[in-house]
Amino acid sequence: MPPARSLQPESRGVDDADGDEADGRIRVLLLLSSLHGGGAERVAVNLLNGCDPARFDVRMGLLRRAGPYLDDVDPGRIDVAAGGGWLRDDRGNAALYRPDRLVAGAVQAPRALAALVRRSRPHVAVSFLKGLSLAAWPAMGLLGAERPRWLAREGNNALAVIDGEVANPLGRRVVKSMLGRCYRAADGVLANSADMAEGLRRNFRLAPERVHVAPNPIDLARIEAGARVPLDLAGRRPFIVTAGRLEPQKGQSLLLRAFAASRACDGLDLVILGEGSLKARLQALAVDLGVAERVRLQGFAANPWAWFARSLLFVLPSFWEGFPNALLEAMACGAPVVASACDYGPREAIDHGRSGLLTPVGDIDALAAALDAVLSAPQYALALGAAAKVRAHDFGLTQSIEAYSAIFAAYA
Repeated sequence: MPPARSLQPESRGVDDADGDEADGRIRVLLLLSSLHGGGAERVAVNLLNGCDPARFDVRMGLLRRAGPYLDDVDPGRIDVAAGGGWLRDDRGNAALYRPDRLVAGAVQAPRALAALVRRSRPHVAVSFLKGLSLAAWPAMGLLGAERPRWLAREGNNALAVIDGEVANPLGRRVVKSMLGRCYRAADGVLANSADMAEGLRRNFRLAPERVHVAPNPIDLARIEAGARVPLDLAGRRPFIVTAGRLEPQKGQSLLLRAFAASRACDGLDLVILGEGSLKARLQALAVDLGVAERVRLQGFAANPWAWFARSLLFVLPSFWEGFPNALLEAMACGAPVVASACDYGPREAIDHGRSGLLTPVGDIDALAAALDAVLSAPQYALALGAAAKVRAHDFGLTQSIEAYSAIFAAYA
């Protein structure tokens, strides 16, 4: 990490984003495509709301004003690119590689991002997720002397994401090569877990000192307050729950099959929180498995914590992750958890057998056995939930904000 720089107002000779005299605070611009309800977006919202306003002036730049998290932020601290109607990020990740999306992204996104940066004049800009970082790379070139220090934040298993999105082997190699060049062009790269940081260094040939770990900020106070909000469950069966976008990465189809095979799940419901491109397929699979009447696709939940707190079990059957917010939030609610031991995140969060159970990735039989092990032993489930809640406090908002703040200060 480079040494921290002095941030006296005269050091840059520019006014702040509102046109007033620079006040000595570090200006940070968080760049995202929108505020659709994913983990990266929640992290950005927590940073916007959580960084010390006496030290940091944090703003957010969006390519498109959309998503449920808009209600969680001060609209006066959000800038939206002009003409963002071409961007649709609710059609699934693979749709990003359609020719029209690629052309629009390559032509319009860098110019839009450059305009956002010019208006905000940050000391540090942070791009969230690989698609936005790939667009930020040429945008930084367009800025010339106005270019801020640029941090590319990766919140997912980038290689696995590309393998899942791009069918053509040559196309996958091209995208991976471009992403490596993009990361090396950035001033620094942020990862949200130690395993991910090591993977980024290894897979993209990044200098170790340029890759930094900043865990996802988990707002424990807000989660605990949300968990206390009552749900109308009159006449409903007890349930287990999962949460995440309805995309191949999250493995909801595996969970449906394990749920149907589990003896302990007889008489229980499976609640699936989230939206995505696989909704119709999951509904059809539930019918095929004969469990449709016990599967509830609830859609996006602004308060998933009320569901987590009242569930018998939270399950994360992902094929890959970055560092899953939903898992940590369920743990903070005291829910017993079962998760796949995927790259990256669950192995760092869960002490297997003590604060949750880990299962091999993609193994339906092992997942069903784990469901049985927890649901058939209520006292064991209570012990797992209690230990999970203690463990979640290691990932609180304060610890994460401190890590991000130190990185912002060092790069400003």
